[in-house]
Amino acid sequence: MATPAKDLGPVLDKDGVRLTVDDAIATVTLTNPAKRNAQSPAMWRALAEAGRVLPGSVRVVVLRAEGQSFSAGLDRQMFTPEGIEGEPTFIDLARSSDGELDASIAGFQDGFTWWRRSDLISVAAVQGHAIGAGFQLALACDLRVVADDVQFAMRETSLGLVPDLTGTHPLVGLVGYARALEICVTGRSVQAEEAVATGLANLAVPADQLDAAVRDLASAILAAPRDAVIETKALIRGAQGRSYDDQRAAERAAQARRLRDLAGLGE
Repeated sequence: MATPAKDLGPVLDKDGVRLTVDDAIATVTLTNPAKRNAQSPAMWRALAEAGRVLPGSVRVVVLRAEGQSFSAGLDRQMFTPEGIEGEPTFIDLARSSDGELDASIAGFQDGFTWWRRSDLISVAAVQGHAIGAGFQLALACDLRVVADDVQFAMRETSLGLVPDLTGTHPLVGLVGYARALEICVTGRSVQAEEAVATGLANLAVPADQLDAAVRDLASAILAAPRDAVIETKALIRGAQGRSYDDQRAAERAAQARRLRDLAGLGE
């Protein structure tokens, strides 16, 4: 896993989230292994802040977690009547107006949205449990490398809720409607072999090789020119929303920009 230069401290280190930067690679680490990196609104705000403060030099963002579990999902204290100190309880949220409730959930989602920016490639390194919000955080990234002990599960429905942290769209895109529905409504675990077979994970490795595998993937990404990677990511991301002919046109336009740029004729 990438480490910051020796004379540089973390760019951000708060509320269970640490951001370090080493030239073109940034690493976002979940740092509360004692609670299996359970998530709270404070963590989501810190994740959103990490995206805002990324230096422009960064091309690859690695998301990892300390401890045996990537993230066990929502901090269960959020389900108690008293909730988490300083945060609205579920009852408070339910009693707010439609606009206030929508804005609250949108704010929670901000920590999950920036990972797919066209100027970055994000890679989640996932070990152990990735439950609910943890599953959705891994899904927020472009790519996933998993340890052979990984267990993905979407448990929101069993709690009477729905996955609302941006996970449903990428999940359907990766595994298809029927399998995504089944995973969500049953809450069952998806382990490493199935994750790779269905496209949910790009690669599975023994747990002690996870960091090295992610380093190798990041190096391979960085080997290609940045502007070509940005254009390619934009093309791939937009493909599902375009018709075949519209995608052909998008390819032509992107290639025209690349050719002109390589010839020194770009804007």
